[in-house]
Amino acid sequence: MRAVEKVGRTKEEAIDLALEELGTSEDKVKIEVLEESTTRSLLGLITTNRVTVRVTEKEDMGQVAVRLLREILVNMGVSAQVEIMRRPDHVILNVRGHDLGSVIGRKGQTLDALQYLVNIAVNKQTGERGKIIIDVEGYRKKQEEILKRLALRTLDKVKRQGKKEMLPPMSPHERRIIHLTLQGENDIITYSEGEEPYRRVVVSPQEKTDQ
Repeated sequence: MRAVEKVGRTKEEAIDLALEELGTSEDKVKIEVLEESTTRSLLGLITTNRVTVRVTEKEDMGQVAVRLLREILVNMGVSAQVEIMRRPDHVILNVRGHDLGSVIGRKGQTLDALQYLVNIAVNKQTGERGKIIIDVEGYRKKQEEILKRLALRTLDKVKRQGKKEMLPPMSPHERRIIHLTLQGENDIITYSEGEEPYRRVVVSPQEKTDQ
């Protein structure tokens, strides 16, 4: 984070000088007034005001997320790098390193928990409502491809046999991938049933109605 100290005749003047040097706007900085003083000439005819401010750039959502995730990884005893990729509606943090199985956990449960905690903490600290996605060496992308292939195999089986198929229990994110993959398929519907954490996707032939 960059920070500058500036002196002006008024607080507003000092802030404007600091913002100009940082090349940013007031909503993206933290402002501290360090000193305010007024001096008069010996005859009391001339008054001089002096205001000193420190203006510090705020961390954005991505910067806060990276810092928090790095702290968590250190506390877990994990040595890894965190890469950040910014998208219009979300930020992706990709963890790279060796022996990162403990960060992923069984069926990605640890990774999902980390993502949930970082999102809560970032939203609280920054007040922004953006979404943080945490990945480990492309794990989520690989899992997404596996789920898409499972969805398409299940679709083929349901069409051939004309009977519904129930998939294994999945997380909300995994179920969403199944639903989206089969979205728009003719004569097939998908829905979820059961209670968490055993909620499943059902792929079923759509009942035909008399015309």
